[in-house]
Amino acid sequence: MATAKASPRIVQKRGVELLRDPELNRSTAFTEEDREAFGLTALLPSGVDTVDIQVQRARQQLDDKPTDLERYIYLISLADNDETLFFKVVMSDPAHFLPIVYDPTVGEACLKFGHIFRRPRGMYLSVKHKGRMAEVMRNWPIADVRVICVSSGGRILGLGDLGANGMGIPIGKLQLYTACAAVPPQHLLPIHMDVGTTNTGLINDPLYLGLRMPRISTEELDEVVDEFVEAVQQVFPGCCVHFEDWKGEDAMHLLARYRDRVCCYNDDIQGTAAVTLAGVLTALRVTGGRLRDQRFLFLGAGSAGIGIANLVASAMARAGLAEDQARSQISLFDVNGLLEPSRTDLFDFQKPYAHPHVPSRDFVAVIESVKPTAIIGVSTKGGAFTRKVVESMARINDRPIIFALSNPTERAECTPEQAYAWSGGRALYAAGVQFPSVRVGNRTLTPGQANNLYIFPAVGLAIYATRATRVTDEMFVQAAQALAEQVTEQELQSGLLYPPQTDILKTEVSIAVRVADLVFERGLAGVDRPSDVRVFVEAQLYTPAYTGNGTR
Repeated sequence: MATAKASPRIVQKRGVELLRDPELNRSTAFTEEDREAFGLTALLPSGVDTVDIQVQRARQQLDDKPTDLERYIYLISLADNDETLFFKVVMSDPAHFLPIVYDPTVGEACLKFGHIFRRPRGMYLSVKHKGRMAEVMRNWPIADVRVICVSSGGRILGLGDLGANGMGIPIGKLQLYTACAAVPPQHLLPIHMDVGTTNTGLINDPLYLGLRMPRISTEELDEVVDEFVEAVQQVFPGCCVHFEDWKGEDAMHLLARYRDRVCCYNDDIQGTAAVTLAGVLTALRVTGGRLRDQRFLFLGAGSAGIGIANLVASAMARAGLAEDQARSQISLFDVNGLLEPSRTDLFDFQKPYAHPHVPSRDFVAVIESVKPTAIIGVSTKGGAFTRKVVESMARINDRPIIFALSNPTERAECTPEQAYAWSGGRALYAAGVQFPSVRVGNRTLTPGQANNLYIFPAVGLAIYATRATRVTDEMFVQAAQALAEQVTEQELQSGLLYPPQTDILKTEVSIAVRVADLVFERGLAGVDRPSDVRVFVEAQLYTPAYTGNGTR
């Protein structure tokens, strides 16, 4: 694969200033000639390292850390000091490092964000900047920003409202754009939009870094986000806005508000939906069933659940069903029971799935009535898929599809051991986090991980490469299909519903090429269609290597 060459900004740096620039710093890898040329002589140890030696040293130091949180802190500090080395380390063994850089460790990091804070990354906008968003955003030193990941911290993983502590998510998400899909990091900008928090524990924490005020009203939020979205168009024309971890109602509302006006998407809604759809498509290779014939029951009817339901319904419609028929085969169950027409507490986005049925707060009874081929947990309620739930699914289906997608780990609706044991080893299982392999009889099964990192970096790469003007659900269906097709028969036999993360870059690039091809086909690209889309995409990939001199 080719390496992207960023256009250098002519900013000469020397000496300590150069060592403090994470984009330019090479630390002990500066050659003797570099040290003389850039005023670094005697500012570094005498030995000159190769980048491989630097990686070896970093990995040894990581191995010496007692916890994954300490490893996370070390890696973030490394990114602050030497961005190239950070990505070189993470990309050297993605299956090992991605759970440290992101989920599940990032959840703990967000809980303690104000306590482990070292150095600001990205931008911290707030309601106090209302009226001058564009002016403030021009403080960012790089003009060519292609993707912004922005969060209000309103719903972080399964942890609720973490306010400014949620900034760990946009930072981590954009690091995954690069670590998984080689999107050049200089074009990515994490932003926290501080609109207050409902978390009184944080407000009362002396180390909390955000505004100590209740969350603003929906009306004021619309005004703030409207101004922010408009400011993005002014300051970073053509930039894609990736909404992340907004409160459920806000997430659905904001996506509907902007999706047809600007280039934007919501990973919690569309990315989660696509990776779930990919797992279902892979599972159907085992069951032999058709997507259009499946019946789905969700535990959880928030933005994630509705987002998955909408994308699955869209994919079923593309497979030949009428849209109403597709939705009729999808049921949702939340804290107040089954969604059905007598419910008076439903949001508008939930009502298309309120099918005629007797009211019920008994999930097992609904399984027996609806007879789903797949249950999908997005409830954030650990252990909600009880033995009775799994056994009921196993009575109805020879190979029940059981996805326990809530995270962090303790929020999973059931563990793979439980799903396999209670189904007689017949469950097709995926979780939102990676569980270890499980011995089932004379077989060892590796549970699948329905992690959005398979989807959003690839979609981000396609958007970056094509300068897409809009992001559509069809692009996420395409990504799901491309992901499912990469699971080998051998991997299926071992229980996997997703490709291993050991070669995540190859997987992501193949998805991105398919999505980019669709962007060109639909006339949504901001650049001319190349003769070979794969060559075009691969030519823009970032490789963590020391290049250039003391300028950028």
